Amino acid sequence: MPLIDLRSDTITLPTPAMRKAMAEAELGDDVFGEDPTVRKLEELAARRMGKEAALLVASGTMGNLVCQMSHCGRGDEMILGDKSHIFYFEQGGSAAVGGIHSRTVPNQPDGTLLPDDIVSAIRTDDVHFPRTRLIVLENTHNLCGGSPLSPDYLRQVATIAAERGLRVHVDGARIFNAATALNVSPAELAAPADSISFCLSKGLAAPVGSVVCGSTEFIAGARRMRKVLGGGMRQSGIIAAAGIVALEQMVERLFEDHENARRLAKGLWGIKGLSVGDPGNVKTNIVYMELGAELPAPETARKLEEAGVRVLPAGPHRLRAVTHYGITKEDVDMALTAFRKIFQP
Repeated sequence: MPLIDLRSDTITLPTPAMRKAMAEAELGDDVFGEDPTVRKLEELAARRMGKEAALLVASGTMGNLVCQMSHCGRGDEMILGDKSHIFYFEQGGSAAVGGIHSRTVPNQPDGTLLPDDIVSAIRTDDVHFPRTRLIVLENTHNLCGGSPLSPDYLRQVATIAAERGLRVHVDGARIFNAATALNVSPAELAAPADSISFCLSKGLAAPVGSVVCGSTEFIAGARRMRKVLGGGMRQSGIIAAAGIVALEQMVERLFEDHENARRLAKGLWGIKGLSVGDPGNVKTNIVYMELGAELPAPETARKLEEAGVRVLPAGPHRLRAVTHYGITKEDVDMALTAFRKIFQP
């Protein structure tokens, strides 16, 4: 029986159109700025985000670090959520590589940071303190259930930053999911940010790559940071070709993933031994499940895999399921059958 893999929307395989585009891509040396396919992707990405320029990078982690290092010098401080992907899952690269100090404030259940918390975290001009340079937001917010941050909220944070001479970076790994859920353009969500990064390989099904967007001046500096991190990729039009297809063909179908996630959450509702909260709160393609204290997540995930479904342990008693390209509503129904087999034998 084939496995239904719900661990992440990064496990998708490239579409036939992507494979064809990669095979036929016109190439050049991107470090010299001579790869026409990379340039086409960067121009397309900048337009979609409403920014002046863009830069292809190897991964979302690299994109976020490039932006942090472009906004902050060594010993500077950034404010970010205590459940943010950068803080949790990027190996402390901001400190280890960039010399940037992180100051966390609590993420609310919807992924936001309270404006008062942000203001309170901004350092005064004191010789004892690091200088606050940057506010980082995440949209959608992974650990907060794939929650999208609204344009109004983003503008509110940007106003706080502008009034104090700070910059705003948005980790927009799944920004197109946020735009789909809120029925707004990605550019509207990106407008309040000084920089935004998004993944081509999360949800959009490209095999590799992320893009950083911002002003022309910012991207020029980000290109230097990419180089020092080893991100000069030569004939990277092979990667960019799949990214172009991702932006042109894979965004409009994201609502299917959101519908399948809600279908999954509704089906899990009421199964004894796990809790998904209110299925109506599933806004995008991520579903978290809380298990009873007697059910360790790794062991439960192993049993589910034996029943034909892969999910991701996301804590001692927490599982994550993510819907994506290649997962149909029939797959969701089969997954629910496996859950019932394990939890309601």
